[in-house]
Amino acid sequence: MRRPRPLARPLAEFLDVCLSPSLAAQGFATSDIIMAWPDIVGERLSAFTQPLKIEWKRKSPHADPEARPDPATLVIRVESAFALELQHLAPTVIDRVNTYYGWRCIGKLVLKQGPVRRVEKKRPAPRPLTPAERDKVDRAVGPIEEESLKAALDRLGQAIVSSGSRTKA
Repeated sequence: MRRPRPLARPLAEFLDVCLSPSLAAQGFATSDIIMAWPDIVGERLSAFTQPLKIEWKRKSPHADPEARPDPATLVIRVESAFALELQHLAPTVIDRVNTYYGWRCIGKLVLKQGPVRRVEKKRPAPRPLTPAERDKVDRAVGPIEEESLKAALDRLGQAIVSSGSRTKA
């Protein structure tokens, strides 16, 4: 008896299907350079940069159809304060992208200054305080009379105690 195919499939299988037309218009064959950008250039560079499109040179009608295309131009959005540094790091970025793909697909970078979308990293929820820790925070902020200051110091105390930071007083 044949087993039925599972209905649940990874979302990644649908990503390229859904985004292919949009990505192709920008010169990307797949979404992998966008998705793997932090892995390709590193966390520090990816925080200030974002690949926008790949511009491929047009083939001559008489060119060999089996030949590899000439290296393309990778257009990167970069925050203005980081643009000069990225300009100096351009050869490194080109090498990293080409190493990722395994062939010399990128020949130069074009930098476009502008804001870069950042993915907010979610902070883990603070752990609940034990009764002893809660009592310690309450005793520390107890003498404060101004309610708004007392509430702010209470939140600060809870954050410090729940984070595991230990200071000797």
